[in-house]
Amino acid sequence: MSSANSAQTAEQTPLPIRPCPSLQNGPHPRIKDIKLLLKVADLSCQGAIDFLGTVNAGLVVGEAVNHVFQWLYTPESTVPGTRSVTLIIRSMEGVAYTRGKDLDSDHKEIHFSADYISNIPAERKKNEILGVVCHEMVHCFQFDACESAPSGLIEGIADWVRLCSGLRPPHWKKRADGEWDAGYERTGFFLEYLEQRFGEGSVRRVNETMRNMKYEEESFWKDLFGHHVEKLWEDYCKELKETEAVDEIPAIEGESSEGRVGNLTQPELEKANDAEAGQGTVCARATSTGEATPVPHMLKVPPQNPT
Repeated sequence: MSSANSAQTAEQTPLPIRPCPSLQNGPHPRIKDIKLLLKVADLSCQGAIDFLGTVNAGLVVGEAVNHVFQWLYTPESTVPGTRSVTLIIRSMEGVAYTRGKDLDSDHKEIHFSADYISNIPAERKKNEILGVVCHEMVHCFQFDACESAPSGLIEGIADWVRLCSGLRPPHWKKRADGEWDAGYERTGFFLEYLEQRFGEGSVRRVNETMRNMKYEEESFWKDLFGHHVEKLWEDYCKELKETEAVDEIPAIEGESSEGRVGNLTQPELEKANDAEAGQGTVCARATSTGEATPVPHMLKVPPQNPT
């Protein structure tokens, strides 16, 4: 199957969205108090044109907030004290990052690369925009065990919310190798396994447990699930291998044997990641007091699919 046909098949067969239990009791009362803003640095750049022409700018940020609250909190939950989120579309290397404002970290900024947006294949552009904004919005409203949680867990929770919200990109797949805290979709799929194995609300409990305690790996996972995380990861990998459940997601259109994603080659994408990492970009994570503290963060560029 060609890349184009594979992408078309993926688009024609949307992944199912699991019903969200928190919707049964209505939205969290904090949502109405959060101010949501949009800033576009240059309306004439192609990425800004694509963004404004692809999604409803007045709804995309609000929908992302709803996804976070629906999957990580109940209406009775204590949530971080974030008061505003500004989505900024501007020319920059990399994909996206989140940070708190210098004077008041309760006001968050999501910086989203207009250059990256302009290079997303047309048939993937809407879902990729929604997915990236969803991932970054999680960083505005998640706990991090008083800054002690593994970065891979923080990134995994963000991609788990993206996964549950039906915004999984076609290059994601489950992997039965590596480490549990590799982050992003690898950890996201592992968290979904825990949600299925231990019941609805399991990942929400992982997040809420990090609200007012330091992360101690052995006790953290044993208190939640009765096992060390390495045993849980071993069980997950074993299940994948036994059921041959490792996903084989077709390549997205625009990716060829030369290693291109959209209009960028894989080395160019990796260079963009390296460049942004060198800029010291940060995201703001919530602490036990509801305040947010800047910590290193960067959203990775989608990896090249294996051929």
